[in-house]
Amino acid sequence: MITPDSLTVFIFLLNLVLVIVLFLRPALTATREGKILAFVALFLFPLLCSAAGFSKHMERSKKTTFCLSCHIMESYGRSLSVDDPHYLAAAHFQNHRIPPDEACYTCHTDYVLYGGIRAKWRGLHHVYAQYVGRPAQPIHLYRSYNNRECLHCHAGARSFEESPTHTALSEELRSNQTSCLTSGCHDTVHNVAGLGNVKFWKGAP
Repeated sequence: MITPDSLTVFIFLLNLVLVIVLFLRPALTATREGKILAFVALFLFPLLCSAAGFSKHMERSKKTTFCLSCHIMESYGRSLSVDDPHYLAAAHFQNHRIPPDEACYTCHTDYVLYGGIRAKWRGLHHVYAQYVGRPAQPIHLYRSYNNRECLHCHAGARSFEESPTHTALSEELRSNQTSCLTSGCHDTVHNVAGLGNVKFWKGAP
């Protein structure tokens, strides 16, 4: 069965063979067919391989394992295994309220028209900071967390809609006047500074 990955590898290897042939026999480019072959080998196939590789890595950038592969994010990964339901990220991760393999991407993507693109662009900036620049300490969000990202999943859910607190604050929550992360509500998200004083879930992956 031909998969997109195997097709990309095939095109890459075929391209490599064509480039070697053109390098060893440059006279081939003297003919019209040779010029077409050179165009395919030097421009078309590399473009196809680059596009396929870029698409593959953009999808990979959604993965929790990708986000946590940077050393600076290690403590945030550990916070997902805290054995305390008040830890918002841990409760969502452990109870599969979000896809565990795309946990970071799910919660840190703006759910607007170009939210996914912006999230991946920020991710590329983080990769640059990790390997070329210097990551800012402490890590912080680019802007205040918008309730829209919470309501993307929770609005309409019975547990959310039947909560007296949510009902009383319905308009304020939906208009973002009152944050879901307000003190006394869901204000413990990752709390990486306190990981030395917590228990961890033994069933954590």
